[in-house]
Amino acid sequence: MQRRFTTIEVLGLPVTKLTPPQALAEIERIYEHEAPAVMAYANAHTLNLAVSDPAYRQVLSRAAIVLNDGAGIALAARINGERFPANLNGSDFNPEILGLAARKSWPVFFLGAGPGVAERAAAAMRERYPALQVAGCRDGYWAPTETPQVIETIRASGATVVMTAMGNPLQEMWLAEYLTATGARLGVGVGAFFDFAAGEVARAPAWMNRWGVEWIFRLAQEPQRLWRRYVVGNPVFLGRVLKARLTRRGRSS
Repeated sequence: MQRRFTTIEVLGLPVTKLTPPQALAEIERIYEHEAPAVMAYANAHTLNLAVSDPAYRQVLSRAAIVLNDGAGIALAARINGERFPANLNGSDFNPEILGLAARKSWPVFFLGAGPGVAERAAAAMRERYPALQVAGCRDGYWAPTETPQVIETIRASGATVVMTAMGNPLQEMWLAEYLTATGARLGVGVGAFFDFAAGEVARAPAWMNRWGVEWIFRLAQEPQRLWRRYVVGNPVFLGRVLKARLTRRGRSS
């Protein structure tokens, strides 16, 4: 896919190098001028998954725009002598996308998370952006045989944006396969955003977000579920980045 913006390659994946206003402008352009498109976030966890899952890697590579999320990606860029202008983590940037949707009258479908969470997240976002059009909500628990019904529900809602909170890699894989069938123009994989927006999970203090160590707060909240992702995954990611850097140096010498 031809891109109109500068990217930084991290473990072979091109990640956008944009400020928040530039990213919003590009999302608006994609929505208005391209075929139905998937937007994704890249962090240490997603790139670790992409290394071991070629199908997921292909989905991310074909996404219309991939935003940098978190300190791991920022560190990877610095190791390679580059720098992202901002941390476009989903917890902070998804509300900006919804603000854009509110201003442009794009109906949004909230898909995923546990029972009732999508509805509470949508209500919280409506409170923040009264003009936001919530086309519908649906939790992320259904049998494979119910997928056609879920697709038809989204299509019948008139949604042009679908936010999916199913976790990686499922949310991006689902959008890549079914977004066009839903009739929507933009699909965004949002991870735990619905849980944060609905107040199901507390966010880290602002200073931890600024310093890129929100993952420590999340690990303390859910150690059994997240220890492998962070305690094992972060060093593995850093090792892969350093290895790739040394490999490139060896080839250029």
